[in-house]
Amino acid sequence: MKLFFIILVVLIVFAAILLTIVVLLQNGKGEGLATNFTAANQALGVRQAASSLEKATWTLVAVIGILSIASTLTVVHSSDNAAQDALSTEILNQQGADEAPAFPTAPVQQEDPTAN
Repeated sequence: MKLFFIILVVLIVFAAILLTIVVLLQNGKGEGLATNFTAANQALGVRQAASSLEKATWTLVAVIGILSIASTLTVVHSSDNAAQDALSTEILNQQGADEAPAFPTAPVQQEDPTAN
């Protein structure tokens, strides 16, 4: 399970790096990094390039979401087993659980703070 989790984390990091690059390439209100690639915009058309970058963005967001949920499920599954083992060990290690704790039956006599 740990190997599967590590693979999922590596894929999430890789998708996050790709998502960062794709977002930086998009045209923004302040004319982002996509203005540096004017030859590509002229060949493909600005509208078409923006559409493909937007599709790539949403695809990468979906991939990161799905991989995150999958990694969470692997962690929850392995931690449930560990929690059950820890709980079993704690129950077995308790000694004298049948005895009630000794509480005083009457209030404890305290000093008078104004008696100085």
